[in-house]
Amino acid sequence: MEQRANRNGRGTALIPFLIFVAIYLGAGIYLQIRGQSMAFYQFPPVTAMFIAVLAAFCIGKESLQEKFSIFARGAANENVLTMLMIYVLAGAFSSVASAMGGQDATVNLGLSVIPVRFLAAGVFVIAAAMGTATGTSMGTIGAIVPIAVGVAEKGGLSLSLFLGACVGGAMFGDNLSMISDTTIAATRTQGCEMRDKFRVNFLIALPAAVVTLVLLLAFGRPDSAVPIRDLPVDFVKVLPYLAVLVLAIAGMNVFLVLLIGIFSSGAIGLLTGGLTIFGFAQAIWTGFTSMNEVFFLSLFCGGMSELIAHNGGIAWLVEKLRKGMRGNKSAQVGIAALVSLADCATANNTVAIIVSGNVAKDVSWEYRVDPRRTASLLDVFSCVFQGIIPYGAQLLLAASLTTESGITINSVEIIPYMWYCWILAAFGILSIFIPYADHLCRKDPWDWEHGAARSAVAENKIL
Repeated sequence: MEQRANRNGRGTALIPFLIFVAIYLGAGIYLQIRGQSMAFYQFPPVTAMFIAVLAAFCIGKESLQEKFSIFARGAANENVLTMLMIYVLAGAFSSVASAMGGQDATVNLGLSVIPVRFLAAGVFVIAAAMGTATGTSMGTIGAIVPIAVGVAEKGGLSLSLFLGACVGGAMFGDNLSMISDTTIAATRTQGCEMRDKFRVNFLIALPAAVVTLVLLLAFGRPDSAVPIRDLPVDFVKVLPYLAVLVLAIAGMNVFLVLLIGIFSSGAIGLLTGGLTIFGFAQAIWTGFTSMNEVFFLSLFCGGMSELIAHNGGIAWLVEKLRKGMRGNKSAQVGIAALVSLADCATANNTVAIIVSGNVAKDVSWEYRVDPRRTASLLDVFSCVFQGIIPYGAQLLLAASLTTESGITINSVEIIPYMWYCWILAAFGILSIFIPYADHLCRKDPWDWEHGAARSAVAENKIL
């Protein structure tokens, strides 16, 4: 931290980051204009990041070997490597749990207990629960929309409103989940515990979810009640999701939590016949490889950020941000704006957090913004904009899944009904100026000398 802050700022050091944004955003806009579906996901962000890394190696007077040493130092940072291991374990858990039938069981359980007349509100709750348990908004949307969209159509419910409820609930879960890549990226870049970030984040997300739920109950009723066919519910297959959620909130080490999730899911699958030994092994491998994009992004971004910091890019950016900051609250606004712009540029909330994480940490230390608060802001505002940009994967997927029912809907039509994301933005801004969500930060202040909460320092649990 001190090394970065003491370097002379150089704006040219940020060119690699601008190259990444220009390539990724430019390719997406070009393909969108040409009518390409999922336009912002045709040019792999890892390839764009790789090109940016090559550009970073072209800046500075050091030898190629010296630059590679700097890059390796950033890529091999303890936080980066920890994040990578959590990614692959989270991917393995999600894959194994889904393969043994846990994902379908969770969706069926929710749809079986919620009356159809409350379908919109119910879908929001189901999506929120499933997103929190599985850590994936995309998987949640993909599982829920195909099952319930036909019922919503027959019941006279606005399809756009229904999709907004589904995506909004998924974003709520993705924002709070202990195994979500956004949570992992936000907490590891800021050096705080996941459960602490959850406790701060929860007090921002819960009021937004409650207001959204009230609106859906008031305006989301179908014209007529349509019965849902009997859905098979196997509660035992939901248990691994519940175990992971409860153990993570209780403070158990995240690696141990995910290992328990993986092997409990595998055991249930073997006992119920949903998996074989070989299928279990394949599911673990599939989960590992499913995280390859965010894995390489984190690895490349960690090394590139170190090169940018070495060349004075971080110091320059902090200097520019400081001009608009007068204290702790304006610094929080700056952090929120930074990750929001990054998400609009990259159309990926995880990438936005990874790209802006180091700068946010520098601003956090400069203006004494509690890192648990910073991690929460990064996750909240990246999810806000990921849910309201029409070229985001979540809205594109939700819109595309309606075509099977013979309906054509554009992602833009869903945006006005993304009530949760709009309300979350309002509560996120409110929490900056009226710190109602900072009870944990006041009760257990951050020890800036040791870089951890005081309770962790006292118990010798420094990250």
